[in-house]
Amino acid sequence: MKIKVVNKGRQPLPRYATPQSAGMDLRANVDEPVVLRPLERKLIPTGLFIALPPGYEAQVRPRSGLALKHGITVLNAPGTIDADYRGEVGVLLVNLSDEAFVINDGERVAQMVIARHEQGEWEPVEALDETERGTGGYGHTGVK
Repeated sequence: MKIKVVNKGRQPLPRYATPQSAGMDLRANVDEPVVLRPLERKLIPTGLFIALPPGYEAQVRPRSGLALKHGITVLNAPGTIDADYRGEVGVLLVNLSDEAFVINDGERVAQMVIARHEQGEWEPVEALDETERGTGGYGHTGVK
């Protein structure tokens, strides 16, 4: 699938690291290092503007290495970029560690996955069909 992109940043376009990678790394496009203090959140620019085909979204997800080694994650994971959004792709990062983390220009800060989606249409009814689970909520299925 072709995705139109305008790159106003200094970084190369995102690419898949391997033939079977699901996500492409997004890189910070910052003029100076950004310090992310413990429990602080900041929107990190990428310099990328995209136009997805109808029926697709781009999901912005954390990078596992940043999460494991530094406690850095995407706050609204996965963040959704809709097909009709034309603004800059930004990455909302949060620092869940107890140490400050510095984000440098070009640093890989998240990954982006392109996914097909459907739009639902509500069908009002008086009752729902019965299931084995029923109305059991959080933790209902227990530990086996």
